[in-house]
Amino acid sequence: MLENGFGYDENRGERATAAADDGSREDDSGEEGFTELEELEIDLLLEAIYRLRGFDFRSYLRSSLRRRIRHRMNLEGVSTISSLQERILHIDGCLERLLEDFSIKVTEMFRDPAFFLAFRKDVVPLLRKHDRLRVWHAGCATGEEVYSMAILLEEEGLLDRTTIYATDMSRTAIALSKEGRFPLKRMQAYTKNYLQAGGSREFSAYYATDHAYARFLPSLKHHMAFAQHNLATDGSFNEFQVILCRNVLIYFSPELQSRVHGILNGSLAPGGFLALGSKESLISPQRGDFEELNQDYRIFRKRVLPSN
Repeated sequence: MLENGFGYDENRGERATAAADDGSREDDSGEEGFTELEELEIDLLLEAIYRLRGFDFRSYLRSSLRRRIRHRMNLEGVSTISSLQERILHIDGCLERLLEDFSIKVTEMFRDPAFFLAFRKDVVPLLRKHDRLRVWHAGCATGEEVYSMAILLEEEGLLDRTTIYATDMSRTAIALSKEGRFPLKRMQAYTKNYLQAGGSREFSAYYATDHAYARFLPSLKHHMAFAQHNLATDGSFNEFQVILCRNVLIYFSPELQSRVHGILNGSLAPGGFLALGSKESLISPQRGDFEELNQDYRIFRKRVLPSN
């Protein structure tokens, strides 16, 4: 499990890393070149991480990993990937810091408001028939989109029958998600997103404030369960009526995407709904098990097989 890497001052450079991971896949051709030797060093570094902790980044998209490795090298004050690996093997806390770098935390409340609006219109009416609902938010980062979905379901009268399972590979991200505490300075932008997503109440009614943070209501958290889960190595753990895995798969190689699609497919009940990011799609052989409910916002419905 990941240890908390906080307390190490890494604010500088963080915004640049986040900006590079804005939900669109980047082409390797535009970044600073890595030599064949450095690619070998990356292979050895990723193998070391896997053997030490069981976190498998060997099939992650290399362009994203290179940026994050370079970012960590700068912060650790080393000039080679091998030197970074030496620190990871021998310096307490260094591996945890790199694992936190690898965790994608680009998120906001009601991110891509049009998706949430489409979910209200296209998915919610079809969920009303269920007495109980299980929603899996895979790759939840620090939880902003989890609380967004809880608010949406509350307004649609479905939250009382719902449990939202929120997972992420990062222990630190899960801890922050559980707090349900987000910077107050972001609430103006989040309110705009909420209204564009079809929100029907005063957004401020969902949180209390202090001088720096907005703390979301315990009545929302009551319907959430948080756990550490790595899509690259872990399997299914329940059956769900809704799975949201948005802007996660773009960081995976096609081979890893295919494996994760299999996990998501196997975790989704017949007739259930899968939401992916705007740049993401299903890869065969999973594609045939789904129909496209909303092409613009990548919402799919799992086909119900005819009974014999």
